Amino acid sequence: MSDEIKNEIATEQNETVQNTDETLEKEGILSDQEEKKAQKKGKKVKKQLTPEQKKKRTIKALIITGSIVLAIVIFFSGCAIATTVGTNALIKQATSYEKVEYTDHTQLTPVKPEDSDTGYWTFTKEDGRDFKVLQFTDVHIGGGSFSQQKDAWAMNAVATMVRQEQPDLVVVTGDIAYPVPFQAGTFNNLNATKIFSNMMETLGVYWTFAFGNHDTELYSLYGRDEICDYYEGAGFKYCLFRRGFCDEKDYIGDDARGFGNDMIVVKNSDGSINQTVVTFDSHSYTDGDYFGIAWKYDNIHQCQIDWYATEIERLSALNGGNPVNNVAFFHIPLAEYRSAWANVIDSGEEMTQGKKVTTERGTTEFIYGKMGESDKKKNGVRTYGVFCGSGTDTLFETGLTHYMQGIFCGHDHYNNFSVNFTPAGADRSIRLTYGMSIDYLAYAGIYKVHSQRGCTRIEFKSDNSFDCVALNYYADFNVAHERD
Repeated sequence: MSDEIKNEIATEQNETVQNTDETLEKEGILSDQEEKKAQKKGKKVKKQLTPEQKKKRTIKALIITGSIVLAIVIFFSGCAIATTVGTNALIKQATSYEKVEYTDHTQLTPVKPEDSDTGYWTFTKEDGRDFKVLQFTDVHIGGGSFSQQKDAWAMNAVATMVRQEQPDLVVVTGDIAYPVPFQAGTFNNLNATKIFSNMMETLGVYWTFAFGNHDTELYSLYGRDEICDYYEGAGFKYCLFRRGFCDEKDYIGDDARGFGNDMIVVKNSDGSINQTVVTFDSHSYTDGDYFGIAWKYDNIHQCQIDWYATEIERLSALNGGNPVNNVAFFHIPLAEYRSAWANVIDSGEEMTQGKKVTTERGTTEFIYGKMGESDKKKNGVRTYGVFCGSGTDTLFETGLTHYMQGIFCGHDHYNNFSVNFTPAGADRSIRLTYGMSIDYLAYAGIYKVHSQRGCTRIEFKSDNSFDCVALNYYADFNVAHERD
């Protein structure tokens, strides 16, 4: 082969390679050598995809996206189905309990508000025995797919104590429902409401409740007014809860009256008033803390306090001008709870029953119980383990002049103390008591803690006074611990 022919062949080969490189470059395919050269120069190689490659990538992206969406739909559908099935199972459990058999005394039947001279549900106490109230708080039934086991435990705890105590009245101080989705598995707070109310109806014990901050969270499916609608339309025989003196139309700016502000009157056999049970809506959150993340809890509002004072004065006039002793039940503790326990902490003394501590805040007399919550700062304020409303109210002050003898709250699940507190300058005290919580669900790991779970027994005496004691579910009712 001549040199001329060889040169022509070489030229053709070079042109072919060059054309191939150009074609490959156009198709977004670089040789390893070219890609390495680009990388050495620090250049980002942007590949241009062929129509076929683009099509494949689009199909792949659609498959991935569709799979994710389908997984989400399947997950939430599964949760919804599990919630429905679980709720039905829990309602079946709720309706399976035997009715309380009153063996120690006769069950009292209240007179309806429309038939009573008081305008409220009214019991008449038998001579020679106390009127027994059981306080439960922070039941925290999730009513969802994640909480069924713990919900069943909570129901068993309440039912066991009610059956053994045979109370004349049960008062629940908030947080029956706990519709927090990552713990309960649902937003539907009506599920818990149905489960608990059906259980109480089956037990056949008269009961009422005050709303807590978790009963109708902002993200819950149902608000307070709708929960009230449920109770009003359910036709329950034993539930004494009423919407109260307020309605949705009564909301005026920040001065919302709340729902469930009401009274239940207990009379002596001679027709005089022994005690009045007052329930308040302590609301939920304030100052823009709509989800409770900043722990800015609300207070009882002045319009509610005015209503309370007016009604106690009216009942006193109805009672022949004699004072009407009363006890209050609500969820979020007053600031006076913090002041009372701050005296205890600041004293550094070991408290025993009847021991008193006096500071510039006033005098605290220790009766029983403990502080289980952490003493830390929230929103720049030392809590002393009491997470009360972030504002101020005059309920305690008003209660001092309107024969209030005791206050019962919940909210802080690890607190169960009871003290008499006399603020500085006052001439009498009010007994401040934390109820024993039921909570198996809300606080992390609390289902393993057995020292707190229980109820509070409150007894109205013949001399129009009262006394109370905390009862532990495991120790006082001889029941076994749940599995950890």
